Amino acid sequence: MPELARKYEERYYYRESFQYAKSTLKPLPQQTEKNSHHHIHRQSPKRNDAKIKRNQLISKVISMSFLLAMGLFVLPVGFKNITKSMFTKSPYPSVKTDYSKIVFPTQNYLHNNWFMGEFSLSGAETKKPAMLPLSEGVELTDLENQIKNIMPMYPSIHPAVFVWDYETGNYVDINASETFSAASIIKIPVLLQLFRSIENNQVSLYDEMPLTEYYRSEGSGDLQFRAANSRYTLDQLARVMITHSDNSATNMIMSQIGSMTDVNQGIRDWGLTHTQVHNWLPDLAGTNFTTARDLARMLYNIENPDFLSAESREKIFDYMGHVKNNRLIQAGLGSGASFLHKTGDIGKMLGDAGIVFAPNGKKYIVVILANRPYNSPLGKDFIVKASEIIYNYMVR
Repeated sequence: MPELARKYEERYYYRESFQYAKSTLKPLPQQTEKNSHHHIHRQSPKRNDAKIKRNQLISKVISMSFLLAMGLFVLPVGFKNITKSMFTKSPYPSVKTDYSKIVFPTQNYLHNNWFMGEFSLSGAETKKPAMLPLSEGVELTDLENQIKNIMPMYPSIHPAVFVWDYETGNYVDINASETFSAASIIKIPVLLQLFRSIENNQVSLYDEMPLTEYYRSEGSGDLQFRAANSRYTLDQLARVMITHSDNSATNMIMSQIGSMTDVNQGIRDWGLTHTQVHNWLPDLAGTNFTTARDLARMLYNIENPDFLSAESREKIFDYMGHVKNNRLIQAGLGSGASFLHKTGDIGKMLGDAGIVFAPNGKKYIVVILANRPYNSPLGKDFIVKASEIIYNYMVR
């Protein structure tokens, strides 16, 4: 049988079968009295329609009320304060609206960048940072264990230790990425940003600044006792900032290179994420932050020719080689070792960070930070003992 005829026959068969089944169905029995009674109490379609119409009316009233309120109150105010000002001349032409402050209300006190007169908050440069990362080799677990073995002797001290060997890249990391108050070690990034500004021809080492009351700061350094309006070159200020940890000199330098904003902007450009300057010196509350790992990366990049010139490096090493405080890491080094470094000391934190040159030619970066009970001498004792252990291991 042809396919078309077969399909036609099947359709005819199913149609005839359906008509036969329909003709043989019996009518349903009459509703019982109970069912009939239940049916009487069902809600009628007319009653549902009335409820729907009532709800629609309520919705329309609410919508009209909202539109009326918008037309009477919101739109006139918006037209008067925004739209009208776009097309009509203001009766107070000297008064200007700073829309950036409306959009970014915190930028005056929360920023780390400045461009064309505008402050902003930016993250660290991670794609092309100005600083090279440390090339890390093998973690020196033996040395780490030796340091950790003395930590129970100082239960009130919470340390961070980072050591990096120039020859092998082998390193020690004990809490090295944990954020600590920076104290005067924050003067390292201030110094680096000063020389970056010098190389960008923004300032010169021979520029002079007067010591005014605005910059005079308590704490470390003798500049606070000098005569008002006495003048100093940036070279003199940078030297006493590092060698004598002078707070007044630090504030003068930061002001000259663009305040804390310029330093923070530089830190972000370098690719560092945990070092921040929040306060002028002395920062006794410890609101300026850093990590042992960030400090090690800064020290390493002093010798990076793409970061600083040879002339800048020589000046920086000259300052750091004449630091007066030799009672921390330097006290644990062997005879004949040289140390280029910067210390930091506030009540709750004591620290030291620098580069060690051993007599046998070994060269390594060491950073030790110690949170401690207020002015506890145990912080100093731990740093000296840890330094001694590190030195003996590195030069063996």
